Amino acid sequence: MSRLRKSGGYRDLRTFRSATLIYDATYWFCEKYCDRYSRMIDQMVQAARSGRQNIAEGSRAAATSSQTELRLVNVARASLEELLLDYEDFLRHRRQSQWDKDDPQAQAVRRVASDHQSDGSDLTDQQRAALYAKWLEHDDPFVRANALICLIHQTNYLLDQQIAALEKQFIEEGGYSERLASKRLKHRSDQTDKSSFPPCPQCGKPMVLRTAKTGQNAGKQFLGCSGYPDCKGVRDL
Repeated sequence: MSRLRKSGGYRDLRTFRSATLIYDATYWFCEKYCDRYSRMIDQMVQAARSGRQNIAEGSRAAATSSQTELRLVNVARASLEELLLDYEDFLRHRRQSQWDKDDPQAQAVRRVASDHQSDGSDLTDQQRAALYAKWLEHDDPFVRANALICLIHQTNYLLDQQIAALEKQFIEEGGYSERLASKRLKHRSDQTDKSSFPPCPQCGKPMVLRTAKTGQNAGKQFLGCSGYPDCKGVRDL
């Protein structure tokens, strides 16, 4: 029997692949340019790690909870926003300029993703990192920081799209509990021998199995006219 909701598959998500690149590059950046005794290292590395790990955890949680998936992806988005501010602070505190969005370097970094969008899923993490090596392995820490700011902006944009899609799916299809209840009711209905139901006492149309949703009989099953709401004939089971 297939699962009600698909889960996993996060390694194929562009958001996860981008977050992995950011996490690795942040680890190397902090290792090389930050004071080893500074709390900043832990904060930046943990923010980068949180961005990646929460995408994965949310994807796995999708099997049983739409809301948990959505919450965790939002946590990933917030973590990368925190990391973005850390890189901006790094530049500002050292009186270094942040690349404008139209800066040739910034455009070149952004272009890598679009140039490899179709076949990017076939690349290993090491191959993907190699595409950005001229910036992420640059001897100038300010080039690295600016490149990472570009990558975080791109990933946050993708996460915003992912969150919007999850919200739309939840509104249109409901959560796991709703789908499970719907499947259960359909299964019970399919297992019932409808041919044994008597006709509607009011109009003679076939009766169908229904479950009361409100009132003192909420949760109890009864036979209702298939012509509802034009006909409100009912029979007790």
